[in-house]
Amino acid sequence: MRLNGEISYLRNEEENENDSVALISLPPPPPTLQKLVVGYALTSKKVKSFLQPKLEGLAKNKGIVFVAIDQSQPLVDQGPFDIVLHKLTGKEWQQILQDYWEKHPEVTVLDPPAAIQHLYNRQSMLQDVANLNLSDCYGKVGTPRQLVITKDPSSIPDAVSKAGLTLPLVAKPLVVDGSAKSHELSLAYDEFSLSKLDPPLVLQEFVNHGGVLFKVYIVGEAIKVVRRFSLPDVSKRELLNNTGVFRFPRVSCAAASADDADLDPSIAELPPRPLLEKLARELRLRLGLRLFNIDIIREHGTRDRFYVIDINYFPGKWSLLFIQYSHPFKLMKCSLYLLSHSLLSIMCQVCFIFLSRFFLSNL
Repeated sequence: MRLNGEISYLRNEEENENDSVALISLPPPPPTLQKLVVGYALTSKKVKSFLQPKLEGLAKNKGIVFVAIDQSQPLVDQGPFDIVLHKLTGKEWQQILQDYWEKHPEVTVLDPPAAIQHLYNRQSMLQDVANLNLSDCYGKVGTPRQLVITKDPSSIPDAVSKAGLTLPLVAKPLVVDGSAKSHELSLAYDEFSLSKLDPPLVLQEFVNHGGVLFKVYIVGEAIKVVRRFSLPDVSKRELLNNTGVFRFPRVSCAAASADDADLDPSIAELPPRPLLEKLARELRLRLGLRLFNIDIIREHGTRDRFYVIDINYFPGKWSLLFIQYSHPFKLMKCSLYLLSHSLLSIMCQVCFIFLSRFFLSNL
């Protein structure tokens, strides 16, 4: 039998072994690399952090080309695209993209506008986590108790009392629109200061967590966990001696990395990998998203009680520095949205895993 790339020996049984002849079958020429086009519609800030020269250079070597979508021109007149990568807000853009996807179902859209919209409202953002009620031998994952306030600040103290929420409370804007203001936090220490807050907002019970949160970046089936400093714990004494509302910027992004800090091991210990993988898998299915991150904390004094406090789509803190190529067969595992069985499907899957490895390698 003759195999490509191997030496095939044809032997005449009547001849001496030394008279055998070796024939070489040359491998077929490599197939021409098919170009895969990724159209992107991103804010200028996202373009700067995402499309770094290192990424574009490595992508080009794999036949992946990034093309900016001109928002001043009809999307249907642009392309053709194999993948559309976007992070724009607004009903007009969502409708444009939805119309485009209906006309071009063969295009992979990362991610569906309706699914992204689910994360722009903090009332619905954590609902899937709460419904999941994840609990296994590795730990339990839930959400802090919360209350939505849409109007009349003077009614907040009474509403909090009726809901049975425990002070202190973290106040967050109800709508996440990508602005810095939508990520600002306030910490209210006493009941009377609650009327100073500015609705619409979400009030979450503050959970002591050792001043460290874990950002879990999810890109398809790949996950990466990093530590970030967070709000410090609030003792009972501090709660009694402090009043008012303390305002903070976007804590997890403004804070320095806690990965190399000298921390109490019980605080620094990462959540169990199997628990995070199960959580990520369930949220991918429930949210219908492939590019997002969750902020998760461990209740101080416990080893296995975790809370998801925020979810962000296509977060901005990707470090695009280095990529390790995986075995080709591993590249075949991928997206729920991608076409199957065709060469283009394989290229899309390779592209998606390529991006995931690149995003997560040095967070």
